[in-house]
Amino acid sequence: MSKKMLVFVLFCGYLVFCQSCMKMRMSPKKTTKYFSESNTTFKDISYKISEIHQIHYIETGDSTKPTLFFLHGSPGSWDAYKTYLSDLDLQKKYRLIAIDRPGFGYSNFGEAEDLETQANLILPFIQSKNNNQPITLIGHSMGGPVVVKLATKKPELFKNLVILAGAVDPKAENPEKWRPVLMSKPIKYLIPGAFRPSNEELWWLKEDLKILQPDLNKITSNVIIIHGTEDSLVPYSNVAFMEKEFINAQKIETIPIEKADHFIPWSHYEIIKKRLMRLEN
Repeated sequence: MSKKMLVFVLFCGYLVFCQSCMKMRMSPKKTTKYFSESNTTFKDISYKISEIHQIHYIETGDSTKPTLFFLHGSPGSWDAYKTYLSDLDLQKKYRLIAIDRPGFGYSNFGEAEDLETQANLILPFIQSKNNNQPITLIGHSMGGPVVVKLATKKPELFKNLVILAGAVDPKAENPEKWRPVLMSKPIKYLIPGAFRPSNEELWWLKEDLKILQPDLNKITSNVIIIHGTEDSLVPYSNVAFMEKEFINAQKIETIPIEKADHFIPWSHYEIIKKRLMRLEN
């Protein structure tokens, strides 16, 4: 095989890899296996939002109880919260729903959306699941600004916001200058799997947060902010920003986790679970 042919074959192989691998989502088969091992009854459903958009979600727990809605970071999918959804204590007290945010998992994978569009797609889904019980939004990292955006659009719908290492302060965002290069064609198609939509939404985030900031006074929920003091990805300064801007929140509670990094949903699961178990409903 000539060198040119070898390079061509390797390049084509890499393209296939980029489009088919590193999607960072749990297959239906693995999902079934995971929940069967924990004896958890679950629903695995894709909800149609429009002719071209859908929201994929997993549901566990008691459908008659207050709801915990989980939104993952970037990149990611619903399975970032699989331990919460399979927790028997949480299942007894709540209905638990974790979605794939638009562009990730099985929700129009690969098609990145800005903050406004994400909220406009997720909100009708949440409304469709309203069982007339209190709703709590829980968002980690990039999921943080998404839950905040949702709460500004329909403040009366949400009883509690739980923001886990959430990126909400536009001044704290310093998007890397190389990100737009990776968004250009054909280079964007060389970015593997879920990292492509992640790169795009993270590049847009700073401007999205600037647009969001004037609406933060619309939030009337109880707000619980949990953040690691040594988070190198989303600075702890976000906490002071939220405490200052959420002027009409019913109540703001801050739980700093000393010396913790960005990955608190997993490294400090028990602290977060304990707080979820005593939410106001």
